[in-house]
Order: sequence, then structure tokens, then C-alpha cells
Amino acid sequence: MAEQNRDPQAGYQPETLAVRAGTARSQFNEHSEAMYLTSSFVFDSAAQAAARFSGDEPGNVYSRFTNPTVAAFQERLAALEGGEAAVATASGMSSILALIMAHLSAGDHIVASNSLFGATLQLFNNILARFGVETTTVAQTDVGAWEAAIRPNTKLFFLETPSNPLTEIADIQALSAVAHAKGILVAVDNCFCTPILQRPLDLGADLVVHSATKYLDGQGRVLGGAVVGARQFTDPVLAFLRTAGPTLSAFNAWVLLKGMETLQIRMEAQSTRALQLAQWLEAHPKVARVFYPGLASHPQHALAMRQQKGGGAIVSFEVKGGRSEAWRVVDSCALLSITANLGDTKTTLTHPASTTHGRISPEARAAAGIGEGLLRVAVGLEALVDLQADLERGLSRL
Repeated sequence: MAEQNRDPQAGYQPETLAVRAGTARSQFNEHSEAMYLTSSFVFDSAAQAAARFSGDEPGNVYSRFTNPTVAAFQERLAALEGGEAAVATASGMSSILALIMAHLSAGDHIVASNSLFGATLQLFNNILARFGVETTTVAQTDVGAWEAAIRPNTKLFFLETPSNPLTEIADIQALSAVAHAKGILVAVDNCFCTPILQRPLDLGADLVVHSATKYLDGQGRVLGGAVVGARQFTDPVLAFLRTAGPTLSAFNAWVLLKGMETLQIRMEAQSTRALQLAQWLEAHPKVARVFYPGLASHPQHALAMRQQKGGGAIVSFEVKGGRSEAWRVVDSCALLSITANLGDTKTTLTHPASTTHGRISPEARAAAGIGEGLLRVAVGLEALVDLQADLERGLSRL
């Protein structure tokens, strides 16, 4: 009984929170988190049903917006990020959409990094623009450019640090200061680092978004997303979720809970391998340039080491040549998985210009620095020598 009464979030380290936070045992006193695969919940009386629906009484109502397994995932992630609350969604992109729909209206303006993930840029520039929400993109690393882009109707700064795929680092603290001076919200996509390596809320951000599909699961099994922050900022997201329904399933929430138990050791191990692979690639005669925050050659290396606890597990590099040379490296690999997903224990390889960023214009890709010779490696848990040998198979043919 003493263990059950102990606050699982009081002063514990991240690796402990990743295992223990959000645990609420049922009457069966199970050790592993329970999976509540139900669409609805039964009430004791008509009065209780009315009180639950109105919000006057806490409790589960309908799994579109309340479910015990999903709540456990939300509590665990909020504890890891240092936020008051989290709202889980069906995917990473739905978490971004839910944040926007909860906090912006037609006529509002967003300032965003021009190096955002391709689907995020598509959402901002193509879809939201149709509904009267305009976006200005600026260089991720230029604080002055963000400030210069502010308009009277600017409501949100949206950044992704490190960026995908060039691992550019945004100064979260500096951008938060600029935004807050004008009453603007700051949202940070923390997918690449996870709260193990970076906690944007501690650096001044108002909201954090996650594609839980990536490192929070860590094994490429399910889709999921989340928005984390103070309740004053997450409650409107929950209200949108309740009505619009981009809901995380209880099954996916349970898988994510189990994945998060190993988050700390995975991020540390994969970051270590990524640094070693980046160092090897940087010395390779067929590689023109390597992008990895843990390298001293990275333009924002010092900033990354201040606001992150490691370089992360994403390494991007340019081969000498263009698309044909990059594709030759990809097609020569026998071990690395050719897929655009990342965050898996299996190392993945992709050509961003023709996949993740293939739907944005060539001009936008050029502005973001995504060339035809660029490849992105999401480093997993295989032996480093095997990863090197697999890449060398293609690089040696250039």
C-alpha cells in the first residue's frame, strides 16, 4: 500500500518517470498498465452521467476524449516534459493540427521555421492558408528574422529543433523571449530529442508537440501524437479533441507506455552510435558535408550542447554529387531500412528531397538547404561497424 500512495512524479529522475509516472492500478492491482479497450463508460445514475458530461464531476465519459490508458500515457509524458498536462492525439501531425485549431482563428498569423518537416509545411502553407491562417517562414537560426516577421496578428511561433533533416538548432530561450514580449505563444516540436535530451518548457516554450510514433514508441509499431504544456494551453486542445476526434486509441497508448519505459536507455545508446557514425562520415572522402549537432563542425554545436543533453540520433550527410549518387548509396544498402520513418531501433535511411520533402516546391527545398545529394540516417541499435559497412558499400561505388 505504501508504494501505491507514493507520488510517482515527486522528485524522480527522467528514467524513473518513464517507467512509473501515470500508473493507476485497477481493483485487480495489476503490475503492468491495464489496457482499457472500451468506447464508452457506465454511470451509476442519470445524475452522475449529467455531471460527467458537463464536466462538473471528473471521470471517464467516452473514449474519444477520456480513457484510462490514454490518460496514463498523457500523465507520463507530461511528467517527463515538466508540463501540467498533455493531450494525446492520433498522430504527430494531428497534434500540430489540434494545437493550431485550438489557439488560432481565421485572420491570425504564424511565424515558423523554413526548415520544418515537409508535412508540417504543407499543413501551414497549403491547408491552413485556405482557412485564413497565414504563415511566414524564416531561417530557424536567425532570431532577428523571427522578430522582424512579427505582425500585429501574429499568434504563434512554431519551431522544430533539431530540424528535419538538417538538424538546425533553434535558440528556444531567445525566441521565447521575443515572442512573449509580444504576447505570442511558442510551440516546439520536440520529436528528435524527446524530453530525455531536451525540455523546451524549461527553456520558455509554452507548448511542446510530439510525434509519439517516433522515439516515444521506439520500435515503429504504432502512430500517436501529443501536445504538452500548462493547462491553460492544453485545455483548449482537449476541447477541440472532444469535438473533432483526432483521438489516440487505447491500444496505441498502451504500446507507447511500454515503449517509454526504455526511452532513456534507447536515446542514450542511439545518440552515442549517431555521434560515432557522424564522425566516421565526416572523415569519408565521398561525403561532402555532415549535419549532426554533436559535431564541433555543426554551426549551432555550442547552442545544442547548452539546451540539449546529447546530439540525438539523426545524422544527415551530403554525398559528393546529386540525386543519382545519393540514390546509388541508398540502393546499395542491404542492412539499413529504406523508409522515411525514424525513431526505430532499426536504422533507417531516406532521401529527403524525393520523400519527406518531395511535395514542397524546389524553391522551398532550396531555401531550407535540402539538396539532391542529401541523405538522412536515423540511427538505431545495430552494431556501429555493421552500419558503417552497409553505407560503405554504396559510398565506395561513387
